[in-house]
Amino acid sequence: MTRLLHLDASPRPGLAGTHQHGSHTRRLTHHFVSRWRALEPNVEIIYRDIGATPPQLISVEWIKAAFTPAQNRSESMLTVLAESDTLANEVIQADILVLGVPLYNFGPPAAFKAWIDSIISMGRTIDYDKKYGTHPYLPFEHYLPLLADRPRHAVMLSARGGFDFDPGRPLAAFNHLEPSARTALQFIGISGFHNIAIEHQEEGGEALATSTRNALVRIDRLVQRLHDEVTAQQLPHSA
Repeated sequence: MTRLLHLDASPRPGLAGTHQHGSHTRRLTHHFVSRWRALEPNVEIIYRDIGATPPQLISVEWIKAAFTPAQNRSESMLTVLAESDTLANEVIQADILVLGVPLYNFGPPAAFKAWIDSIISMGRTIDYDKKYGTHPYLPFEHYLPLLADRPRHAVMLSARGGFDFDPGRPLAAFNHLEPSARTALQFIGISGFHNIAIEHQEEGGEALATSTRNALVRIDRLVQRLHDEVTAQQLPHSA
């Protein structure tokens, strides 16, 4: 059985195309999950809406607690870390992260950055060991990605007001959403990263409609490809 972590970071409630002022990224994530459920009805879904309920920002109390050895943490420190532990556990349990994150002012919404800061957790998703060599996915020495224990994928589904933000396009250098998310997730051991975005949101009209249709088709193809890959990995090896 596959576990999906379905995360929505848009503050907009509702789905574009169904609700007035609905979220384009929510439409994409819900489409991905519904397509996966059609292929695997018993898929386990962990849902987290950080657009409606953003994670707490990192505080000095959090830093003190996080960098205190686990056996020395006080009850108040455990309370401070409780949300971060919950968010990290959801990532640890998941096979595929389905992340609906709009591009705001060239980067992620604050809620998504707060989520990233919460799930990069020393001793839970990343560790440091001077005896450890090279990080398998990034050029760092001594960092041990604890989520590299098995294949995991992150699927980032985004929406952009403008256009031409993809790699190789004129505004690619101004896109600090997907590159930063890929780096952070690979840092903790999530090697598979896939992204699909709707563009032309500000322009609207046929340009937005075409971009939306193309994104939905690409999601259908990605769901099928990832489902085939995950299913193959779950099959018992023949003797």
